[in-house]
Amino acid sequence: MKELLKRAGLVLLLLAAVRGILAGWAAAPSVPEDYTGSVATGGPVEAAYLAMGSYEVACTTAAAPQEEWGDLVMYYPAELPQSQSRYPVVVMVNGTGVGASKYPSLFEHLASWGFIVLGSDDPGTYAGDSAEAALTWLLEKNADPDSVFYDKADLDRVGACGHSQGGVGVFNAIGATPHKELYQCAVSLSPIDVEVARALKMPYDPAGIRVPVLILASASKDVIQMEGLQQLYDRIDAPKVLARRKAEGHGEMLYSADGYVTAWFMWQLQGDERAAVAFTGPAPELLANPLYQDQRIDL
Repeated sequence: MKELLKRAGLVLLLLAAVRGILAGWAAAPSVPEDYTGSVATGGPVEAAYLAMGSYEVACTTAAAPQEEWGDLVMYYPAELPQSQSRYPVVVMVNGTGVGASKYPSLFEHLASWGFIVLGSDDPGTYAGDSAEAALTWLLEKNADPDSVFYDKADLDRVGACGHSQGGVGVFNAIGATPHKELYQCAVSLSPIDVEVARALKMPYDPAGIRVPVLILASASKDVIQMEGLQQLYDRIDAPKVLARRKAEGHGEMLYSADGYVTAWFMWQLQGDERAAVAFTGPAPELLANPLYQDQRIDL
């Protein structure tokens, strides 16, 4: 009983801290335009994939199915309309108060590596509903001969990435939405602790996840601490990677780990073996990166 009361007290403290962090983060600028040239890296793979890719990028918008979600935003390789290729897809699941329109540089960066990247300004992404709507929109356009996206999305190579509340939304998108089977991998950045998320009425269950997941969080000033991360990690019965970045706060995790986020998607969705070195082999770069701690790799 004492242990239960202690745990309940800790959850209440975390709940208060999480609310404060989320409120402060939503009011702050989201992603610097020059982050690809200013974020520190601790290894050659991280540095290589933090840099801009080789593709010129275009973008477009469309009305979201719910007015409060703002517009659906899509970034993609500019060659796409004339190309005979199909491109892998990453659905971005935004955090509290920080929609897609507040971090175009992040979308542009990932699209420059050959991805179709899409998201919205949904203020409440935890359930995965707006991620499902964005993916459904792309599926419809992929089948529409009059669309620029006609037959351009590679539906065998779809991933999801989310931060904060969106880090929760990623788990629900890949585990509890109608098109969950399309997802081949995911990234969850600074997700809310499972128990705190439940108290905030943002429940998620990582136990049913069956695709590879990269989980990255801050070692300080984050909405999830190491105990919560370890519990989350232990509940996932799928290939998984975990690390905490030093000297970065909750908001900065949206972009400061982008070298490894991009490498993860390049490996998982484009079969890039150079990117895989960050996570696999006899000496995965992430394990030795001095900018990170508490690394775990089970692939």
